[in-house]
Order: sequence, then structure tokens, then C-alpha cells
Amino acid sequence: MSNFVRKPEYIADFIQNWIKDKVKRAGAKGAILGLSGGVDSSVLAVLLKRVFGSEMLALMMPCHSSPEDLIHAKLLCEKFDIPYSVMDLTKTYDECMKEASRSCGISKLSGANTKSRLRMVALYTIGQSKNYLVCGASNKSEFTIGYFTKYGDSGSDLLPVADLLKREIFEIARFFEIPDEIVKKPPSAGLWSGQTDEDEIGLPYSVIDHFIATGEADATAASRINHMNALSAHKRATPPICIID
Repeated sequence: MSNFVRKPEYIADFIQNWIKDKVKRAGAKGAILGLSGGVDSSVLAVLLKRVFGSEMLALMMPCHSSPEDLIHAKLLCEKFDIPYSVMDLTKTYDECMKEASRSCGISKLSGANTKSRLRMVALYTIGQSKNYLVCGASNKSEFTIGYFTKYGDSGSDLLPVADLLKREIFEIARFFEIPDEIVKKPPSAGLWSGQTDEDEIGLPYSVIDHFIATGEADATAASRINHMNALSAHKRATPPICIID
């Protein structure tokens, strides 16, 4: 294990106590998350289950998604006895794209990000009804370079794993004994068929993790990471307010 990777048992205990405190302070009963079938949301789902037991919900929201993702999400829930529900957003998304296309041409990325924003709406619709806080599954590597959808997967009340490097996500996934089918598959946001995170980012997570933790990378990689961080600063900030003098 790299010396900048913290022990998974310490990570788990710390995050669980943090989540419990935040939800209690908000006067909420539990938490809800979107479960994609990927490793980040799987780790978060197990953390929430350990904190709240039955007072949490993993919401699966397929939308022109790989059938494998839904299979893996259900596999996780069955192994850890996690409460879950499935809300298919395909028809809602198709209708949204149909109406939006009447106004202008919709870019591939904009259309893909709309899936994430529809999922955020679904999570808050159910979360508010159940008095659950919405928890997002963004990790530190993705959060640093802005690899998330503004008001989509970042649209949440809490970001419990956003201080974890991708390497740490994998370490805690193995510590929890999350199924290999989830841990070993290439990370993907599922934006379109065949999409993988590392291909879209243009760098492997190992390079990003190492640079964030140590500041060390070759000149090309360091420049790219710093550039992505600067361009995505607005995604990590609240909307600026025009203060009138």
C-alpha cells in the first residue's frame, strides 16, 4: 500500500461517524444515494448501510445504461442487505431530449450530463419525502479535476468520500469485500456506450492520485491536471452573487 493511502479501517470509521453527525445535525432520519453499480457508489452504499441500517436507500436509475450496471448494483445490495429501489429514467430522459431538441441542437456531452441531472432530481424527490439527506459519491481525484456534472452527481447534501483518492476507494472496497465484478471493471460514468473514465480524462487514476498526494508528475501530466483543476473551479464553488455597492 502506498504511503499516502490511509488505512481503510480508519477511513471507514471516520466517515461513518462524520455522516452520522451531519445527518443528526440536519434533523434527518437517514440518507439516500444513487447506486450506479460502480465502485465509488458501492463503497458509499456500504458506509451508509453500516451507519443507518434500514434507514437508507440505494436508488438505481438506469437511463440507456449498461444492463451489467444494474446487475452489479443489485448484487451489492443483496450481499450487504441494502434497501434499494429502481427508478427507470429512460422514458423521462428521451422526452426531455425530444423537447430540448425542438429549441436547439443538443451536444453529446450536454445530453449525457442531463442523465446525471435527472438522477439528482429523482434523489431529492424521494430523499425529501423520506427526510433523508442526499449523499454524492464523487471521490477526491475526480473532484479535483472537475470530472463530475455540475448540479448532477455533485448535487447533494453531503459528499462523504470526496476526500478519498481513487486508490483509497479501491482499498476500502476490498476491505468491505465488495464483489470483484464491481471492483475489477474499468471505472465508467456510463455517459455513453463504451465510455471509460480514464479514456475521457486522458490520464490514469494512478497518475492523478500520485500528483494530488505528492505534487509529483511529469510536466505534461502536471500541466493537464492543473489546467483541469483551474477550468473546473466554478463547479466546486457556490454561484457567485453580484453584491451591489
